[in-house]
Amino acid sequence: MNDFNRKVEDASARVSQTIGEAAERLEKEIPEFIKYLNDEVVPAVRTHSTKALRVASQKLTEFADYMEHHQNPPK
Repeated sequence: MNDFNRKVEDASARVSQTIGEAAERLEKEIPEFIKYLNDEVVPAVRTHSTKALRVASQKLTEFADYMEHHQNPPK
C-alpha cells in the first residue's frame, strides 16, 4: 500500500508541476493575446461590421423602393 501511495503522490506532484508551468506560461502570454485582440482583431471586426451595415442599409433602401413601386391599389 505504501508503494501505491508513493506513486499517487508522485503523479500528483507531476500534475501540479505541469499545471503550475501552464499557469505561468498563460500569465506571460495573456497580455500579448489581449494586445493582439485590441490591435488586430477589434479594428478588423469594426471595419467589416461597418461594411456589412452599409450593404444592409443599401439593400433595405432598395427593398423600400421596390415596395413603394409595387404597392397594390386599395380595394
